[in-house]
Amino acid sequence: MPRNRPVIGISCYVEKVDRTPWVQQWSAVLPHDYVHHVEAAGGAAVILPPRLDGDDHLARDLLGRVDGLILAGGADIESSRYGAPPHATAQNPRPDRDSWELALARVSHAVDLPTLGICRGMQVMAVAAGGAVEQHLPDRVGTEAHCPVPGRYAAHSVTPVAGTRVSEILGAAPLDVPTYHHQGVLADSLDHTAYRFSAWHADGTPEAMEDPGSRFRVAVQWHPEAGADARLFRALVASVP
Repeated sequence: MPRNRPVIGISCYVEKVDRTPWVQQWSAVLPHDYVHHVEAAGGAAVILPPRLDGDDHLARDLLGRVDGLILAGGADIESSRYGAPPHATAQNPRPDRDSWELALARVSHAVDLPTLGICRGMQVMAVAAGGAVEQHLPDRVGTEAHCPVPGRYAAHSVTPVAGTRVSEILGAAPLDVPTYHHQGVLADSLDHTAYRFSAWHADGTPEAMEDPGSRFRVAVQWHPEAGADARLFRALVASVP
């Protein structure tokens, strides 16, 4: 009898989508690259649409029905969620995603559900733990290296920290990754939490974090779903008992 495929829940967007002949139809959507990587890793993907009434109670009920979680990329978290005024470059807030994904992050941590955060997902996990977000990286680093062209993934190098879960998965040598973000986790905002940073960009931007005490709780600032390297997805699926 073959082993059942682990069910991996993935947070998603709600956007107006043109789908001939339908125009500007509200839709629950997600780049299929996420689904492809989960399925190729041996999992079964289910989409978890955002909702304004998403709270810890609802998250606990839903997460009891999946084997793992991916917190996907997307728009900026509203800065009030971590007690800061919005930067001039801040994107329009998505209160449904913020409420729901922060609840998913809190509860998945509490129940030790295998979790992978991607880009916004890393920031959500940080904010849920009491951390904060650097709202516009170019203000500090002086370049647009993390997101040089709107609507197109760039590539830059990140260096995993030796001895971390990320280095076990990806190796300790620098590697090129797909990138598209103008915000990042404030490095010193997680000093009081269980998280440790496990990869860095040369400009001092944290590029990955993990909770060493969890079964599998890893987040990356880059977009592995947009590349060919599937090792993070395979590690997530493999972490399911």
